[in-house]
Amino acid sequence: MFDLTAYLARIDLPARPTLDAAGLARLQHAHRLAIPFENLDVILGRGIAIDSASVFAKLVTARRGGYCFEQNRLFGDALSALGFDHRPLLARVWLGAIETPPLTHTLSLVTIDGADWIADAGFGGSYAPPMPLRDGATAEAPDGANFHLRQEPDGSWLLLRDGPSATTDGRGTGPGYQPQYSFTLAAVAPADLALSNHWTSTAPNIRFTTHRIVSLVLPHGFASLTDRHYRRRAADKETEATITDQRVYRMRLSLMFGIDLPAEDIETLFALD
Repeated sequence: MFDLTAYLARIDLPARPTLDAAGLARLQHAHRLAIPFENLDVILGRGIAIDSASVFAKLVTARRGGYCFEQNRLFGDALSALGFDHRPLLARVWLGAIETPPLTHTLSLVTIDGADWIADAGFGGSYAPPMPLRDGATAEAPDGANFHLRQEPDGSWLLLRDGPSATTDGRGTGPGYQPQYSFTLAAVAPADLALSNHWTSTAPNIRFTTHRIVSLVLPHGFASLTDRHYRRRAADKETEATITDQRVYRMRLSLMFGIDLPAEDIETLFALD
Protein backbone atom coordinates (compact mmCIF):
# COMPACT_ATOMS: atom_id res chain seq x y z
CA MET A 1 0.00 0.00 0.00
CA PHE A 2 1.29 3.45 -0.94
CA ASP A 3 1.56 5.73 2.11
CA LEU A 4 0.02 8.88 0.63
CA THR A 5 0.17 10.76 3.94
CA ALA A 6 3.93 10.23 4.21
CA TYR A 7 4.45 11.23 0.58
CA LEU A 8 2.44 14.45 0.94
CA ALA A 9 4.43 15.27 4.08
CA ARG A 10 7.68 14.62 2.18
CA ILE A 11 6.73 17.14 -0.50
CA ASP A 12 5.31 19.64 2.02
CA LEU A 13 1.83 19.52 0.56
CA PRO A 14 -0.67 20.03 3.42
CA ALA A 15 -3.77 18.86 1.54
CA ARG A 16 -4.63 16.43 -1.24
CA PRO A 17 -4.57 18.14 -4.63
CA THR A 18 -7.74 18.33 -6.68
CA LEU A 19 -8.14 15.79 -9.49
CA ASP A 20 -7.81 18.37 -12.26
CA ALA A 21 -5.06 20.13 -14.20
CA ALA A 22 -4.46 22.64 -11.42
CA GLY A 23 -4.09 19.84 -8.89
CA LEU A 24 -1.70 17.96 -11.16
CA ALA A 25 0.45 21.08 -11.56
CA ARG A 26 0.44 21.71 -7.82
CA LEU A 27 1.48 18.13 -7.06
CA GLN A 28 4.29 18.05 -9.61
CA HIS A 29 5.73 21.41 -8.54
CA ALA A 30 5.66 20.47 -4.85
CA HIS A 31 7.42 17.19 -5.68
CA ARG A 32 10.25 18.91 -7.54
CA LEU A 33 10.64 21.61 -4.90
CA ALA A 34 11.14 18.99 -2.21
CA ILE A 35 12.88 15.99 -3.77
CA PRO A 36 16.22 16.57 -5.50
CA PHE A 37 17.22 15.00 -8.77
CA GLU A 38 20.43 13.00 -8.22
CA ASN A 39 22.41 10.02 -9.48
CA LEU A 40 24.85 9.64 -6.58
CA ASP A 41 24.03 5.97 -5.93
CA VAL A 42 25.03 5.19 -9.51
CA ILE A 43 28.44 6.78 -8.94
CA LEU A 44 28.77 5.00 -5.59
CA GLY A 45 28.17 1.68 -7.35
CA ARG A 46 24.91 0.83 -5.62
CA GLY A 47 22.62 0.43 -8.60
CA ILE A 48 19.12 1.81 -9.01
CA ALA A 49 16.00 -0.16 -8.03
CA ILE A 50 12.75 1.20 -9.45
CA ASP A 51 10.14 -1.02 -7.82
CA SER A 52 7.62 0.94 -5.77
CA ALA A 53 8.82 -0.21 -2.34
CA SER A 54 12.49 0.56 -3.02
CA VAL A 55 11.76 3.98 -4.49
CA PHE A 56 9.49 4.94 -1.58
CA ALA A 57 12.08 3.78 0.96
CA LYS A 58 14.79 5.86 -0.65
CA LEU A 59 13.02 9.06 -1.71
CA VAL A 60 10.43 9.35 1.05
CA THR A 61 11.59 7.39 4.11
CA ALA A 62 15.33 8.06 3.73
CA ARG A 63 14.68 11.55 2.29
CA ARG A 64 17.07 11.06 -0.61
CA GLY A 65 16.64 12.09 -4.22
CA GLY A 66 16.78 10.08 -7.41
CA TYR A 67 16.79 10.32 -11.18
CA CYS A 68 13.89 10.09 -13.60
CA PHE A 69 13.08 6.38 -13.29
CA GLU A 70 12.90 6.71 -9.51
CA GLN A 71 11.21 10.11 -9.41
CA ASN A 72 8.47 9.28 -11.87
CA ARG A 73 7.87 5.85 -10.32
CA LEU A 74 7.18 7.61 -7.01
CA PHE A 75 5.15 10.33 -8.74
CA GLY A 76 3.17 7.74 -10.66
CA ASP A 77 2.41 5.78 -7.50
CA ALA A 78 1.17 9.02 -5.92
CA LEU A 79 -1.00 9.75 -8.96
CA SER A 80 -2.56 6.30 -8.62
CA ALA A 81 -3.16 6.73 -4.90
CA LEU A 82 -4.86 10.06 -5.53
CA GLY A 83 -7.08 8.68 -8.29
CA PHE A 84 -5.48 10.18 -11.42
CA ASP A 85 -5.66 8.13 -14.63
CA HIS A 86 -2.09 7.85 -15.97
CA ARG A 87 0.52 5.66 -17.60
CA PRO A 88 4.29 5.94 -18.22
CA LEU A 89 5.96 7.03 -21.44
CA LEU A 90 9.59 6.72 -22.55
CA ALA A 91 11.55 9.61 -24.07
CA ARG A 92 14.82 10.51 -25.79
CA VAL A 93 16.70 13.43 -24.21
CA TRP A 94 18.15 15.78 -26.83
CA LEU A 95 20.19 18.04 -24.53
CA GLY A 96 23.66 18.13 -26.04
CA ALA A 97 22.90 15.21 -28.39
CA ILE A 98 24.72 14.97 -31.72
CA GLU A 99 22.94 11.78 -32.81
CA THR A 100 19.68 10.05 -31.95
CA PRO A 101 19.79 9.39 -28.20
CA PRO A 102 18.48 6.23 -26.51
CA LEU A 103 15.30 5.99 -24.45
CA THR A 104 16.78 7.15 -21.15
CA HIS A 105 13.91 9.21 -19.76
CA THR A 106 10.41 8.51 -18.52
CA LEU A 107 7.43 10.79 -17.91
CA SER A 108 3.69 10.36 -17.34
CA LEU A 109 0.68 10.68 -19.63
CA VAL A 110 -2.24 11.78 -17.45
CA THR A 111 -5.85 11.80 -18.64
CA ILE A 112 -8.12 14.40 -17.00
CA ASP A 113 -11.76 14.69 -18.04
CA GLY A 114 -10.98 12.96 -21.33
CA ALA A 115 -8.02 15.20 -22.21
CA ASP A 116 -4.39 14.04 -22.16
CA TRP A 117 -1.62 15.90 -20.33
CA ILE A 118 2.09 15.23 -19.92
CA ALA A 119 3.54 15.49 -16.44
CA ASP A 120 7.16 15.02 -15.43
CA ALA A 121 8.52 15.04 -11.88
CA GLY A 122 11.87 13.61 -12.92
CA PHE A 123 13.50 15.80 -15.58
CA GLY A 124 16.77 16.98 -14.08
CA GLY A 125 17.76 19.47 -16.77
CA SER A 126 15.17 22.14 -15.94
CA TYR A 127 11.57 22.43 -14.75
CA ALA A 128 8.75 21.89 -17.24
CA PRO A 129 5.20 22.28 -15.86
CA PRO A 130 2.44 19.85 -16.91
CA MET A 131 1.17 20.58 -20.41
CA PRO A 132 -1.85 19.51 -22.45
CA LEU A 133 -0.93 16.99 -25.13
CA ARG A 134 -1.75 19.30 -28.00
CA ASP A 135 0.32 20.43 -30.96
CA GLY A 136 1.41 23.99 -30.27
CA ALA A 137 0.66 23.88 -26.54
CA THR A 138 2.74 26.28 -24.46
CA ALA A 139 3.42 26.76 -20.76
CA GLU A 140 5.46 29.11 -18.61
CA ALA A 141 7.53 27.70 -15.75
CA PRO A 142 7.82 29.51 -12.40
CA ASP A 143 11.40 30.48 -13.30
CA GLY A 144 10.17 32.36 -16.40
CA ALA A 145 11.16 29.78 -19.03
CA ASN A 146 8.65 29.03 -21.80
CA PHE A 147 7.91 25.54 -23.06
CA HIS A 148 6.41 24.51 -26.39
CA LEU A 149 5.04 21.11 -27.40
CA ARG A 150 5.21 20.15 -31.05
CA GLN A 151 3.91 17.10 -32.87
CA GLU A 152 6.36 15.88 -35.49
CA PRO A 153 5.41 14.58 -38.98
CA ASP A 154 5.99 10.98 -37.84
CA GLY A 155 3.49 11.42 -35.00
CA SER A 156 6.03 11.70 -32.20
CA TRP A 157 6.14 14.66 -29.84
CA LEU A 158 8.95 17.12 -29.07
CA LEU A 159 9.22 19.33 -25.98
CA LEU A 160 11.17 22.56 -26.48
CA ARG A 161 12.31 25.23 -24.00
CA ASP A 162 13.18 28.91 -24.30
CA GLY A 163 14.61 30.44 -21.14
CA PRO A 164 17.71 31.47 -19.20
CA SER A 165 20.53 28.95 -19.03
CA ALA A 166 20.90 29.68 -15.30
CA THR A 167 17.70 27.73 -14.61
CA THR A 168 19.03 24.58 -16.31
CA ASP A 169 21.84 22.14 -15.61
CA GLY A 170 23.85 23.89 -18.34
CA ARG A 171 22.93 21.65 -21.28
CA GLY A 172 20.81 22.39 -24.32
CA THR A 173 20.84 26.15 -24.00
CA GLY A 174 21.04 28.87 -26.63
CA PRO A 175 18.87 31.51 -28.27
CA GLY A 176 15.26 30.59 -28.98
CA TYR A 177 13.51 27.29 -28.36
CA GLN A 178 15.85 24.35 -27.71
CA PRO A 179 14.84 20.66 -27.92
CA GLN A 180 14.52 18.99 -24.53
CA TYR A 181 13.17 15.51 -25.21
CA SER A 182 10.98 13.61 -27.64
CA PHE A 183 8.51 10.82 -27.00
CA THR A 184 5.76 8.71 -28.50
CA LEU A 185 2.53 7.46 -26.96
CA ALA A 186 3.52 3.81 -27.35
CA ALA A 187 2.57 1.55 -24.46
CA VAL A 188 5.41 1.08 -21.97
CA ALA A 189 5.68 -2.20 -20.07
CA PRO A 190 7.49 -2.60 -16.72
CA ALA A 191 10.20 -4.52 -18.59
CA ASP A 192 10.77 -1.51 -20.86
CA LEU A 193 11.33 0.74 -17.85
CA ALA A 194 13.63 -1.85 -16.26
CA LEU A 195 15.71 -2.12 -19.42
CA SER A 196 16.06 1.64 -19.90
CA ASN A 197 16.87 2.14 -16.23
CA HIS A 198 19.53 -0.58 -16.35
CA TRP A 199 21.23 0.95 -19.40
CA THR A 200 21.08 4.47 -17.96
CA SER A 201 22.69 3.38 -14.69
CA THR A 202 25.34 0.99 -16.04
CA ALA A 203 26.42 1.93 -19.59
CA PRO A 204 30.04 3.11 -19.69
CA ASN A 205 31.05 6.61 -20.75
CA ILE A 206 27.61 8.19 -20.48
CA ARG A 207 26.53 11.16 -18.41
CA PHE A 208 24.90 9.23 -15.57
CA THR A 209 27.81 6.86 -14.99
CA THR A 210 30.63 9.40 -15.30
CA HIS A 211 29.30 12.57 -13.60
CA ARG A 212 27.90 13.33 -10.16
CA ILE A 213 24.62 15.11 -10.89
CA VAL A 214 22.34 16.88 -8.44
CA SER A 215 19.65 19.50 -9.09
CA LEU A 216 16.67 21.01 -7.35
CA VAL A 217 13.85 23.27 -8.48
CA LEU A 218 13.55 26.48 -6.45
CA PRO A 219 10.31 28.52 -6.14
CA HIS A 220 11.52 30.92 -8.84
CA GLY A 221 14.79 29.35 -9.91
CA PHE A 222 17.02 26.31 -10.09
CA ALA A 223 20.12 24.93 -8.37
CA SER A 224 22.55 22.33 -9.67
CA LEU A 225 25.75 20.62 -8.61
CA THR A 226 27.53 18.77 -11.42
CA ASP A 227 30.69 17.14 -10.14
CA ARG A 228 32.14 20.06 -8.14
CA HIS A 229 30.54 22.84 -10.17
CA TYR A 230 27.74 24.61 -8.31
CA ARG A 231 25.16 26.89 -9.95
CA ARG A 232 22.14 28.59 -8.42
CA ARG A 233 19.63 31.11 -9.65
CA ALA A 234 16.88 32.44 -7.39
CA ALA A 235 14.77 35.14 -9.08
CA ASP A 236 17.42 37.47 -10.55
CA LYS A 237 20.30 36.49 -8.27
CA GLU A 238 22.88 34.05 -9.64
CA THR A 239 25.72 32.20 -7.92
CA GLU A 240 28.33 30.02 -9.59
CA ALA A 241 31.45 28.40 -8.15
CA THR A 242 33.77 25.41 -8.28
CA ILE A 243 33.94 23.68 -4.92
CA THR A 244 37.47 22.87 -3.77
CA ASP A 245 36.82 21.96 -0.13
CA GLN A 246 35.25 18.62 0.81
CA ARG A 247 33.49 20.24 3.79
CA VAL A 248 31.83 22.78 1.49
CA TYR A 249 30.79 19.97 -0.88
CA ARG A 250 29.08 18.15 1.98
CA MET A 251 27.47 21.37 3.19
CA ARG A 252 26.07 22.17 -0.26
CA LEU A 253 24.60 18.69 -0.62
CA SER A 254 22.96 18.96 2.79
CA LEU A 255 21.83 22.58 3.05
CA MET A 256 20.91 23.27 -0.60
CA PHE A 257 19.72 19.87 -1.79
CA GLY A 258 18.72 18.13 1.45
CA ILE A 259 21.03 15.17 0.78
CA ASP A 260 22.81 13.92 3.90
CA LEU A 261 25.36 11.18 3.24
CA PRO A 262 27.84 9.37 5.48
CA ALA A 263 31.33 10.87 5.63
CA GLU A 264 32.81 7.96 3.69
CA ASP A 265 30.38 8.53 0.80
CA ILE A 266 31.24 12.24 0.69
CA GLU A 267 34.91 11.37 0.65
CA THR A 268 34.42 8.93 -2.23
CA LEU A 269 32.36 11.37 -4.30
CA PHE A 270 34.66 14.33 -3.70
CA ALA A 271 37.82 12.36 -4.48
CA LEU A 272 36.67 11.47 -8.00
CA ASP A 273 38.05 14.71 -9.49
